[in-house]
Amino acid sequence: NVINQITSIKHKSQISKGLDTDFSYVSSAGYRHRVNVYRQRGYHAVAIRLLRNDIPTLSDLNLPATLGEFALAPRGLVLVTGPTGSGKSTTLAAMIDHINRQKNCHIITVEDPIEYLHTHKQSMINQREIGQDVDSFAGSLRAALREDPDVILVGEMRDFETINAAVTAAETGHLVLSTLHTTGAAPTIDRIIDVYPPHSQGQIRSQLANAIVGIISQTLVPTSDGKGRCAALEVLAATDAIRSMIREGKIFQVPTAVATGKKYGMFTLDQDLARLVRMGKVNDAVARTRVQDLGEYKRYLEMGVN
Repeated sequence: NVINQITSIKHKSQISKGLDTDFSYVSSAGYRHRVNVYRQRGYHAVAIRLLRNDIPTLSDLNLPATLGEFALAPRGLVLVTGPTGSGKSTTLAAMIDHINRQKNCHIITVEDPIEYLHTHKQSMINQREIGQDVDSFAGSLRAALREDPDVILVGEMRDFETINAAVTAAETGHLVLSTLHTTGAAPTIDRIIDVYPPHSQGQIRSQLANAIVGIISQTLVPTSDGKGRCAALEVLAATDAIRSMIREGKIFQVPTAVATGKKYGMFTLDQDLARLVRMGKVNDAVARTRVQDLGEYKRYLEMGVN
C-alpha cells in the first residue's frame, strides 16, 4: 500500500508501535511531500502535503524589512509563532535563504521533517531531520553547538529541554531561529517563562531579555480576490524598553509597546489586518474573524495609519 511504499524501516517501526509519524518523501518524479501517518478507527491513515521545491524570498512573501534585519542579527533568538498551518516554516525558510544570500556563515537546521532544501550560496548549510539524522530537537541542538555554527534553526521548541537549549545557544553567541504554537508576542514570552519552575523564572526572564531579537506572530488570511492567502503579522523588536519589561516581569505592558513601536518596525496583528483591508488585499468581514480586539481594529481602520 501507499504507506509501505513511502516509509523507511525506522518509520515502519514507529508506525507498527501505533505512533504518529512525520517525515518527508521524494517521489520518483522529484516532487517533495510532507507526510503524517496516524491511526484512526483501528486502521492506518495518511495525510500528504506537497512541498514547494523553490524557496520564496521575504519579498515574494510580502514580509516586512524588519524580518530581514532579524535574520542578519549577529546573535540572539528569533521566534516565528502561530497555529499549525500559518506559514511558519515558509517564513523561516525565507529568512534562512536571506542569510544564505547575504552572509558567509555556517547554518545548521534541525527539522521535523525537512520541508525546504537549501543549497550553499554565501553560507554553508547542513540540514538534519528528526528520526533520520538525529533523535530529538534538544539533543541535536546541544550537539550542534560542538560544530561551530553561526546560525541554528530549530524547527519547533516543543518542550522545556529544547527551549532551554535554544535560549542558552542564543545567549552564547549564536543566532537561533525557531517556532512556537503561540499567538502574539506577549503570550509567546509568557509561554517560554511558564515552562520553567517558579524558582527559575527570574533567571529565565533575565536570559530571555538578553537573548531575544524579535518575535513574529502570524496567521494566514484569505485574500479578497479568492485566489490565495496572505500573511497577517504581529512583529516585536527587542528594544531596550521591551527587554526591561521582560526582565522585570511586566509582560502585560508588551502589547502597548508593540502597538506604539512603529519607528522600530513593530506593529500588532490588528494594525496589520487594518493595513491589509485598506490596501484591498483582505475583506473587512474576513479580517474581523482574525482580530484580537475589534474596537482597536476599527480604530486603526478609521485612522488609516500604516
